[in-house]
Amino acid sequence: MPNVSVFDVSGKKVSELELSEGIFGIVPNTSAMHIVVVNYLANQRQGTQSTLTRSEVSGGGKKPWKQKGSGRARQGSTRAPQWYHGGIAHGPKPRSYGFSVNRKVRKLAMKSALSSKVAASEMVVLDSLKLEAIKTKEMVKVLSALETGKKVLLVLPEKDDIVYRSARNIAGVKVTLVNTLNVYDILNCNTLVVLKDAVAKIEEVYA
Repeated sequence: MPNVSVFDVSGKKVSELELSEGIFGIVPNTSAMHIVVVNYLANQRQGTQSTLTRSEVSGGGKKPWKQKGSGRARQGSTRAPQWYHGGIAHGPKPRSYGFSVNRKVRKLAMKSALSSKVAASEMVVLDSLKLEAIKTKEMVKVLSALETGKKVLLVLPEKDDIVYRSARNIAGVKVTLVNTLNVYDILNCNTLVVLKDAVAKIEEVYA
């Protein structure tokens, strides 16, 4: 079973934690992670882009010239796609880009993402994180002591408004909860900082 060091807010090692082999110690499945990341990004798309077809562009009710005898190509409307100010042929219309992913694949992708972070030594377990007041400087001190990278994902076991508001103005730092944790955020960060209680919750959810 994989073991990780547990640190306090000063960056001092206080103990070691044995992680679940089935969640933090599997061989990462890159295919599953790719599918879930593409799904996450697709679901973020608004899909509100829209163009006007020839039936939606104003004007063009009168036939430009008679069908025969002018020597020019026959035309039925000045709002056909080939005309200036004409409608758009086959242009984008509002749509949903989202698609569903099998639950087993989502679960495998999450385990793979967590395991890849442990294997790369990019996961840090924090004993506890209690701030007396909303202080961004205090949060910066904690992250500096843990020697995290530029992008940090801080995983909390439950909502903590003081921690969230202390970290929200730090560039590259994102705070999330166990129930809102996703594969994209895990792979997108340089360091995954997880509270000890959050590790237990993750193991409980994905066991």
